[in-house]
Amino acid sequence: MEHMSAAPVVRPARPEDLPRLVELMREHMVYERSEPRAAGLAERLGAQLFADGARLWVLLAETPRGEIAGYAACSAEFSFWEARHYLHMDCLYLAEEARGHGLGAALMDGVAALARELGLGHVEWQTPDWNEGAIRFYDRLGATGKPKLRYALPVE
Repeated sequence: MEHMSAAPVVRPARPEDLPRLVELMREHMVYERSEPRAAGLAERLGAQLFADGARLWVLLAETPRGEIAGYAACSAEFSFWEARHYLHMDCLYLAEEARGHGLGAALMDGVAALARELGLGHVEWQTPDWNEGAIRFYDRLGATGKPKLRYALPVE
């Protein structure tokens, strides 16, 4: 990847970004050692992301050459103990060659700005406990971690 001296661009995803977004999502799934998802991911995601009144937001990070190199996916959630909504960042991913150039920090700034714009007081997310690079990155931002296990229960 070329040297990045220009400020990164972070912008909301558009319908025409879905093919590249799904490519990045599939890279992310491999990186996190997750199972591949069923065909039709772009169609299912687009139907939710671009629906009227959607409470799902995807921010994209672009290189100075205009290439989409990363994404952050967020949704509004409710904290029962706080009795208020917050922004849940479900995913943040940068293509390997795009790391170390400020795109991650720009995405996190975009996520924080989105939370403020929506009137939400904080952002929460998780990362695998083996992802030391992400943990160092989030620690440098001043975020605090809370150890928990994430469970999933299929009901279909």
